[in-house]
Amino acid sequence: MKLGIVGLPNVGKSTLFNSLTKAGAESANYPFCTIDPNIGVVPVPDERLPLLGDFYHSKKVTPAVIEFVDIAGLVKGASKGEGLGNQFLANIREVDAIVHVVRCFEDSNVIHVDGSIDPMRDIETINLELIFSDLEILERRIAKVARTAKMDKEAGKEAALLQKIKEHLENGSLAITYEPESDEDAALLAGYNLLTGKPVIYAANVSEDDLADDGASNEYVQAVRAYAAEQNSEIFVICAQIEQEIAELDDDEKKMFLEDLGLSESGLEKLVKASYRLLGLMSFLTSGEDETRAWTIRIGTKAPQAAGKIHTDFERGFIKAEVVNYRDLLDCGSYAGAREKGLVRVEGKEYVVQDGDVILFRFNV
Repeated sequence: MKLGIVGLPNVGKSTLFNSLTKAGAESANYPFCTIDPNIGVVPVPDERLPLLGDFYHSKKVTPAVIEFVDIAGLVKGASKGEGLGNQFLANIREVDAIVHVVRCFEDSNVIHVDGSIDPMRDIETINLELIFSDLEILERRIAKVARTAKMDKEAGKEAALLQKIKEHLENGSLAITYEPESDEDAALLAGYNLLTGKPVIYAANVSEDDLADDGASNEYVQAVRAYAAEQNSEIFVICAQIEQEIAELDDDEKKMFLEDLGLSESGLEKLVKASYRLLGLMSFLTSGEDETRAWTIRIGTKAPQAAGKIHTDFERGFIKAEVVNYRDLLDCGSYAGAREKGLVRVEGKEYVVQDGDVILFRFNV
């Protein structure tokens, strides 16, 4: 999973990236201090893995990972190249979802590029630049398809679809809110890889004081929450500065620090949950003496395709899957004990894998 972190300059974007990835991206109080996208690969926190690792005395424990791309601050005119905008927009095209950091805190020491705090204006600024960039792509595609539309029925259908999407964007709406009339239209729309067609998670960056009540008393956060709900987007509240402090601590210190702040989870944990919900993802587990590992798949994936995540041979030669819920396995004290109680099931090709399944695949190639 690849997430692109975007936002206007000085909203806390690179600070958040640094804290999530400990990658040390340059973070400074002036626009465009991020020019090339910084990339960091982060393990997905999963409390099940160490428990299973201890259970099997695994030599190695391997979590699922998220790749974060820190994309430089966008400004008005980015789609026309302002602030090296075209380059940044190209970087967003490569990600699965966008994490849009929105400033919801007042601080006279940190300049706002537009001179005042207004998260809804900031969101609109970014959205407009993404729309303008998408319109350029659509116009190029329209020009190409128009050449054959009169003679080719399929090209004619695509030309009509392109025109509808173009009008949708020109009305200020995002591609993700466009409702295709058929599966064929949906496939074409997905193929254009439009920036405004990507799922969005809003990261409402607040001061430390607003963290404990999850931004409930912050009017800026409430406005972003309402907007995110309208757009079927996710939102989580974070204090990037606090996250940066947490990033320097070991696990025990981190837990104590969060408890002192009245928090049950870190920003990374909030973001992982939001991104998994938004993208319809979950994890199944494999475990044994050599390795305990989490594998990320889409909700609704069947056993052979889940096996293919491990190795294509597993999918090609799939015979069956031996499945047990991780909690049942731990509670029984051994795999044999879980089997005796009938908790280990043998599943075939139609089995839909569930979150937390510990699976042993049987295959023959």
